[in-house]
Amino acid sequence: MPSELDPEGKLPPLERSIVLVGLMGAGKTAIGKRLAERLGVSFIDADHEIERAADSTINEIFERYGEDEFRQGERRVIARLLSGPPKVLATGGGAFMAQETREAIRENGVSVWLKADLEVLFERVSRRSHRPLLKTGNPRDILRDLMDKRYPVYAEADLTVETFNGPIEATVDRVYAAVLDQLRISAMESNR
Repeated sequence: MPSELDPEGKLPPLERSIVLVGLMGAGKTAIGKRLAERLGVSFIDADHEIERAADSTINEIFERYGEDEFRQGERRVIARLLSGPPKVLATGGGAFMAQETREAIRENGVSVWLKADLEVLFERVSRRSHRPLLKTGNPRDILRDLMDKRYPVYAEADLTVETFNGPIEATVDRVYAAVLDQLRISAMESNR
């Protein structure tokens, strides 16, 4: 169906997964679901797949086995998901920090960093209490520390889209436009 962002109604075929990365609260799941619908592919939340594989919540995995064990399972699940058909995949905030995961994403997908400032992230994560990394101290300080450590690595993503408070559809439009541009560039390069 033609849209303002795709006036001819011609979506390039999605040959690789679109992988959303960013800190907790950046909107990976909410944006990912809408983006998948627009692209006509399935949406998968890696954290939900990890919980299903472990038959435990993320919090329970952290409590029982620790973060290192969680990250090992996360790498395996994401690699499995990337080996399947193209989809929109939302990853956990720490997933992109693993070199092995970044390489798997680079080989099998297009990474999109949903970048948000501290105030936006803090306001969003304050609404929920299921974030294990925020249970160890002052959430604002923890988020600031995570931003300092992770933003330089997230910057390696193929695309970066700023997220703000406001209508989610506006952010989805920006992500969709960036992805379409990337798909068109990739299609032109492969036709050369």
